[in-house]
Amino acid sequence: MSVNSFGARSSLDVNGTSYEIFRLDAVEGSAKLPFSLKVLLENLLRTEDGANITKADIEFLGNWDPSAEPDHEIQFTPARVIMQDFTGVPCVVDLATMREAVVALGGDPDKVNPLSPAEMVIDHSVIAEVFGVASAFQQNTDIEYQRNRERYQFLRWGQTAFDNFKVVPPGTGIVHQVNIEHLARVIFPRTVDGVLQAYPDTCVGTDSHTTMVNGLGVVGWGVGGIEAEAAMLGQPVSMLIPRVVGFKLKGKLNEGTTATDLVLTITEMLRAHKVVGKFVEFYGEGVAQVPLANRATIGNMSPEYGSTIAIFPIDDKTTDYMRLTGRDEEQIALVEAYAKAQGLWHDPSVEPVFSEYIELDLSTVVPSIAGPKRPQDRIKLVDAKTNFAENVPLYTSDPAKVVPVTLADGSSFGLTNGAVTVASITSCTNTSNPSVMIGAALLAKNAVEKGLTRKPWVKTSLAPGSQVVTDYYEKAGLTQYLDALGFNLVGYGCVTCIGNTGPLIPEISKAVNDEDLAVAAVLSGNRNFEGRISPDVKMNYLASPMLVIAYALAGTMDIDLLTDPIAQNDAGEDVFLKDIWPSQDEIETVVGSSISADMFSSRYADVFTGDERWRSLPTPEGNTFEWDDASTYVRKGPYFDGMPAEPAPVEDIAGARVLLKLGDSVTTDHISPAGNIKADSPAGRYLSEHGVERRDFNSYGSRRGNHEVMIRGTFANIRLRNQIAPGTEGGFTRDFTVADAPVTTVYEASVNYAEQGTPLVVLSGKEYGSGSSRDWAAKGTALLGVRVVIAESYERIHRSNLIGMGVLPLQFPEGQTADSLGLSGEETFSVSGVTALNDGITPKTMQVTAVRADGTEVVFDAVVRIDTPGERGYYVNGGIMQYVLRQLAKA
Repeated sequence: MSVNSFGARSSLDVNGTSYEIFRLDAVEGSAKLPFSLKVLLENLLRTEDGANITKADIEFLGNWDPSAEPDHEIQFTPARVIMQDFTGVPCVVDLATMREAVVALGGDPDKVNPLSPAEMVIDHSVIAEVFGVASAFQQNTDIEYQRNRERYQFLRWGQTAFDNFKVVPPGTGIVHQVNIEHLARVIFPRTVDGVLQAYPDTCVGTDSHTTMVNGLGVVGWGVGGIEAEAAMLGQPVSMLIPRVVGFKLKGKLNEGTTATDLVLTITEMLRAHKVVGKFVEFYGEGVAQVPLANRATIGNMSPEYGSTIAIFPIDDKTTDYMRLTGRDEEQIALVEAYAKAQGLWHDPSVEPVFSEYIELDLSTVVPSIAGPKRPQDRIKLVDAKTNFAENVPLYTSDPAKVVPVTLADGSSFGLTNGAVTVASITSCTNTSNPSVMIGAALLAKNAVEKGLTRKPWVKTSLAPGSQVVTDYYEKAGLTQYLDALGFNLVGYGCVTCIGNTGPLIPEISKAVNDEDLAVAAVLSGNRNFEGRISPDVKMNYLASPMLVIAYALAGTMDIDLLTDPIAQNDAGEDVFLKDIWPSQDEIETVVGSSISADMFSSRYADVFTGDERWRSLPTPEGNTFEWDDASTYVRKGPYFDGMPAEPAPVEDIAGARVLLKLGDSVTTDHISPAGNIKADSPAGRYLSEHGVERRDFNSYGSRRGNHEVMIRGTFANIRLRNQIAPGTEGGFTRDFTVADAPVTTVYEASVNYAEQGTPLVVLSGKEYGSGSSRDWAAKGTALLGVRVVIAESYERIHRSNLIGMGVLPLQFPEGQTADSLGLSGEETFSVSGVTALNDGITPKTMQVTAVRADGTEVVFDAVVRIDTPGERGYYVNGGIMQYVLRQLAKA
């Protein structure tokens, strides 16, 4: 029960049903707070216990100083946890392992159980192996089940073994779209201690794009899997009250611009504004001009500009969308009544108080793409051809090369640098948005009627985020036109954007690799990092679904789509993009006539049950899992082996060697890739040694339940550049345990360091760990023996994940870098001041000493990035899972 120091407990009647609520106006100052902080305030009021959440915490938030730097820690208790299968499988592995470990510590295994709803959507496992044929979806689904049967059986066990844990089976849609279309409550009704309560829906998710739900007014963000596990087990999320950036919108989008153009513009603006670790909140008259689907698109890209959330307040657009997606009228009434009673309903005439301000006139947005390797690198479409010409020399030594290719069907052509070899309508970012999806289908219709087709070297795919997309395509009579251009349905899931592109056309792949061509992918996704989309593709561009089709028709990035002919028809006549681009009125007419609430109601009526294939999977039983030592997918994790009931004191670090010295913008994809496993890599050799055929390697993402594969895959991205192993690309380093420090794989070097008891260091530049909320980027780092990372700056989630795995994140002094300090990576490192953490003290800096081979030293005070007392508790316990396990054992 809440302590209720402010007498905030009250009731709200909605159409005859009474809900207990905690009134925000009981706290002085609450009315002036931004929407997002009001949600946090309600969370504290409802969970106040006098210990973790105190009256002083609530008063501090009520008196929030928007100009202050974050320094006050609060404990946030999310209403629910949402997962996808790549990150969810290791979560369930960890929970299953914890059940055994808690018994070893004398605790009750049933205490390891989600206390709040935890929902997983299996969406990351389907790969576009087959494309361009009517049977692509069925064939890809067959392959998916064949490859992932063991993982799926394990998840079905988890669904029965753990309370409050539900699984949405494969082939349903992308987690974030399923979240906004069905799982999100907006206002959460739940019976607590026999009392029906209503409170804001909040969530944390094991995918960084959890922020897509911000478009519905739901405060939620991505966390690492280990932090999500702690949240499921009742551990609040430790956080500092953030700065809130107010983003004022005015005007409206012009004809010919899309939600994708808008979100790429916002991404560029906010990355430049530096919003890492901050909340972004949209307000102003222009908010009403942004449809819910566009809001979700904007919220989805929050990780790309670095903010914790990017939220829109609740208004008529919210309830209209809930009605469209088949939500219960009682629930919709609750959302409106609660939001208005608590001051959470958007009033565009009110200018809220924010820490910082930024503004955009929607009418200034122009058609755009982003690339060739970062989502924040926006390119005006008018400049795309010039930009490509400037970038292609960075990826190939002969930009003008033309390679003759003959396909199996006898067609021949010259393949050039910049050839679009992948064109994919994929990812939660855009496939949630009916306007751009209908727009793409209408563009396809117009192209077919003009006699156009895709270029023969382009691998095309359509992977919607929801089954409803194909329903409204069918109703509008547009499926046939997409099929005619090769955009056949390949699956419902996160396909190309996560690296599940599948193989390129074989003759194209051979030409690219034999001749070192720099070819391109164009996708409607949110991520285009190096090495992520396909091992064959060096240049990746984000674009709207409409432009994805346009580039598939053109077949090259070396084109000005606004002035050059996009292609020629069979009669040899030039066809321009303007000839096939649908008008906004036409798009809106089709959207209005082809989408209805019953589509959503029907598709989500029995969403957790699955089809016959899912239901017929044999399911293990029991509250502990029977591990199979022969499994290459699911193995018991090593995190709790030999763990004592009380943690040993943390110690200063001495005699450490550098495993990797890296540059700026090293992403979690660089650290722990999700896609292709190379046959000659340590992970590939491990699988071969365990009898796995090359065709069944699957992906790193699908193997995350097996720590042996994932350790070997850490820092294995094919585009990673380790500066202490110059001239290499991929997972290579130098091994200083051997004379002359030869180049070897990161994994093999780590084994030698471990045998000698040598701790390891990673040096890096700015934005270390940007990208996906990939807990394996921290797990793999820790299991390789890395004790400390020293970077110029961190992305929020990865820094937190490192602490959650017992790895110390330090930051170079302001204005200093590894290079400016003269660090080559060949030094021996020590870190002093770590022991202060044992005494409940988090020093602002720790002294780092790097000793060169000649005995000279480099000494500097590194900033300690353990930001909260809660994080200090996790670190001294060896990680967040160890901390939670010890708490459960004592309970």
